[in-house]
Amino acid sequence: MCGIVGYIGKKQAAPILLDGLSKLEYRGYDSAGMAVYDGKQIQVQKAAGRLKVLDEQTHGGSTMPGTVGIGHTRWATHGAPSDSNAHPHYNQDKTIAVVHNGIIENYLKLRKKLQKKGFVFRSETDTEVVAMLLGYYYKGNRNSDDAGDPGDPGDPMEAIVKVMHRLEGSYALGIIFADHPDVVYSVRKDSPLIVGQNAEGSLIASDVPAVLKYTREVYFIQNEEIAVLKKDAISFYNIDGEEIEKEPKKIEWDINAAEKGGYEHFMLKEMYEQPKTVSDTLNPRIKDGRIVIEELGMSDDEIRALRKIHIVACGSAYHAGITGKYVFEGLARIPVEVDLASEFRYRDPIVEEGTLIIIISQSGETADSLAALREAKKRGALTLGIVNVVGSSIAREADRVMYTWAGPEIAVATTKAYSAQLIAEYLLAIKFALVRGKLSDEAAASMIKDLKAIPAQIQMLLANKEDIQRFANRYLAARDVFFIGRGIDHAISLEGSLKLKEISYIHSEAYAAGELKHGTISLIEEGTLVTAVVTQENLYKKVLSNIVEVRTRGAFVMAVTNEDNTEIEKTADYVVYIPKTNRFFANSLAIIPLQLFSYYVSVGKGLDVDKPRNLAKSVTVE
Repeated sequence: MCGIVGYIGKKQAAPILLDGLSKLEYRGYDSAGMAVYDGKQIQVQKAAGRLKVLDEQTHGGSTMPGTVGIGHTRWATHGAPSDSNAHPHYNQDKTIAVVHNGIIENYLKLRKKLQKKGFVFRSETDTEVVAMLLGYYYKGNRNSDDAGDPGDPGDPMEAIVKVMHRLEGSYALGIIFADHPDVVYSVRKDSPLIVGQNAEGSLIASDVPAVLKYTREVYFIQNEEIAVLKKDAISFYNIDGEEIEKEPKKIEWDINAAEKGGYEHFMLKEMYEQPKTVSDTLNPRIKDGRIVIEELGMSDDEIRALRKIHIVACGSAYHAGITGKYVFEGLARIPVEVDLASEFRYRDPIVEEGTLIIIISQSGETADSLAALREAKKRGALTLGIVNVVGSSIAREADRVMYTWAGPEIAVATTKAYSAQLIAEYLLAIKFALVRGKLSDEAAASMIKDLKAIPAQIQMLLANKEDIQRFANRYLAARDVFFIGRGIDHAISLEGSLKLKEISYIHSEAYAAGELKHGTISLIEEGTLVTAVVTQENLYKKVLSNIVEVRTRGAFVMAVTNEDNTEIEKTADYVVYIPKTNRFFANSLAIIPLQLFSYYVSVGKGLDVDKPRNLAKSVTVE
C-alpha cells in the first residue's frame, strides 16, 4: 500500500519526487524517502513520519542535486516505522537503490541465504532483500548452489530479470544504478505501476494523481513487465527480457480534482463532490429515458441466463455490495451472495453455470479483490468489475467492466467513490430487472426519475452541515457508538459505523436492529449514542421498538429517517430527515449525514481526517 515515484529528465529530480509523493501520501504516511544520483553517487535521504519531515530535511528537495531519482512514502508491513526501515534501500555497496510497493513473501529465505554469503542488512524490511539480491546478480557474484547462470557484471536488465525469477509475492519497484545514471528501471507484479512522459522527462508512479501535473498520457505496466525510462524515451520488456509494444492511455481526470481547492480536508471536498459524482455516473447511462450501459457488453440473453450473483469486495465497497444484494434481489429477483474478498477464495466457493461475479473496487488494484477475481475466472464464472480507475488491473482482467467516473479520491475514508458504486448497482439492477421481465417500463421510469433527483437531494443534505456539526461536538469524548437498522438500513449502518471508527478512533459497531436483544444490548449504558437508520417504511414499527429498547437502558438515540416519518420524534432524541426517494435508493441519502457526523467528530478531536492512523487508501497487499 506504499506509494512510489521516479523521475529522469532535464529538471532537478527531488522537488518533482516530493510533489509526486505528496499526491500519493494517502497510500502510506509513516515514513518517506528519496534516492537521487548527484553526479557522483546515489544520495539517499529518508525519515520516519509524514512527508513534511522529509520535505523540511531536504528544504523542498533543494539539498539533493541531480536529475534522476526515485521516491517512496511508506505504509509499514515488514519492520516498524523508522528511519532505517524507510525506503529507498541500498545494495551492499550503495550503488543500487530500490523503492517497493508490495510484499515479498519469501524474503526470509532469501535474506538468510544472502547473510550466509556475507551480506549485512541494515533494516528489518523485505525490500532490502530486493536491493541486496539485485547487487548480487548485478556483480555476477553467484555460488554453485544458486539456480541459473550469473548475469554479466554491470548488466542491470539481466540482474532485474534474475531477481524477478527469485521473488515470490507482489511488487512494484523503482530502481536506479549508480553505474547507469541515465536510466530508471521499473518492474511490476500484482502491485500497480504507471509510467508517463512529457517534453522534460519520464516518470513512474503508483497512481495517476502523482503524474497528472506532468502528463495525461500514461502506460499501465502489466504483470511481470519491465519499463526502462530515459529522459526522452521509454521502452518495455517482458520477464524474458524481450522488448514489447504498449499503447498509452489518456487520463481525462480534472487536475483540480486531485487538489483541495480551498477545502480544509480532501474528505470534506469529496463529500461535496458527491452530487457531481452521482450525476457523472448516472447521466451518461440514461438516454431517452432508458438505461443504456454500453460498456457492459452483456446481451439480453446473457442477462436472462443469470442464475446467481456473487458480489465480492472489501471495506466500504463490501458495504455497497450488501446494499446491492437487497437491490438486485428486490428488483431483478436474482439470488445474491456477498463475500469479503479476503474470504472468498479460501472458502472454496460454489460457482455454478449462470453465475455472475461482481468485483467492486475504487482503485481496481485491491489485492484481495483482484485475487478473488482471478479465482472466479478460474472457476468459469462471468466476471464484472465496478471500478473507478481506468486501465486498472481489475478493469483489464474482468470479462466486463463498468466505470464509476468518480475522479481521483484522495482521502483514505471513501465518500464519493462509495456513492458512485451505489449508483452503478442501481443502474445494473434496474437494467437486469427490465430484461428479465421483473419490472414494468412504468416502474422503471419512476425509478429513473428518483435517481435523477438524488444529486440535488444530496446537495440539500450537505447544506445542513452546521446542524450535524453542533450535534457531533457533543460526542467528541464518546467511547462507544452503535449503529442499528434493518434491511437496507443495516447496510447503511455498516458504512456509517466504519466511517466513524476509521477517522475518529471511537469504537463503533453496526448491528441488524433485531439482533440487539440477542446479546449486544448488554453494552448499552447511560448516555451511549445509538444511531438508528429508519428509511424502510415496512420496517418503521420494528425499528421503533428497538429504539425504545435502547432508550429504556439509557441510550441517547440519533435517528436518520424519511421526511414523512415525523412520528419518530416521540421516540428518538435527535432526528435527521432525508428527502423521500425510492426505498431501494435510501442508502444514497441516509449515508450523507453519517459521513458529516463522522467528519465533524474527527475534526473536533483534532485528528488527521484525510490520513487516519494505520490506514492507507489502496490496499494492494494481502
